[in-house]
Amino acid sequence: MIRHMAIGWRAALLLPALALGGCVMPDRAAQDIPFVPEYRGIETRLLDGDLVNFHVEMAGARDATDVGDYAECAAAQYALIRGYGFARHVRTNTRVESGLWRGDAVYTISPALPDGLMTIDAEVVVANCHERGIPTV
Repeated sequence: MIRHMAIGWRAALLLPALALGGCVMPDRAAQDIPFVPEYRGIETRLLDGDLVNFHVEMAGARDATDVGDYAECAAAQYALIRGYGFARHVRTNTRVESGLWRGDAVYTISPALPDGLMTIDAEVVVANCHERGIPTV
């Protein structure tokens, strides 16, 4: 004999989430993607006052995050060169053509910690970039 169990609509909405609860997405480091980056250059453009645009190119990136990291390293070093200690990420656009990744990132730089969630301490980020072998400006 088969019994059907009636469940409420709220519980029905939770069932797919509960079924996936044991699934874990692998992080990038655990994936078997070889990471042999070629950092091919940074172009910096001061847009207006404290708003700076960074164009970066690299080959061998695993995904857009690697390109974003390269741009962040450039922004952090640029902030230090200009005598500022902080930067705030505004946006990053990435694209890839024939294995060459390009990033177009915009940051604001400032002497004090800016408002927002995407802020970086330039000294800490530059030190981290050097440890990871990512070039800066």
